[in-house]
Amino acid sequence: MPNIKSAKKRVKVSATKTARNKATKSALKTSIKKAYYAIDTNADNKQEAVSLAIKKIDQAASKGILHKNTAARRKSSLTKRLNASA
Repeated sequence: MPNIKSAKKRVKVSATKTARNKATKSALKTSIKKAYYAIDTNADNKQEAVSLAIKKIDQAASKGILHKNTAARRKSSLTKRLNASA
């Protein structure tokens, strides 16, 4: 446990940021799973699900939760599967 005031603050700040990043990453994974499920089941809303997932991926990349190349790869994979199902 830190004794210095600034170190104590860093512990609190990092815990807050970790919780926020974890929530964002969880929401991202959920939206991607929903998009893949919509594509695989050929649901009516598969286009909307994919666009929502792509939006979440872009948001995560802009916040630094995902690397930009990882985001591009995931978006490409989603779009490729969507186009193959059509």
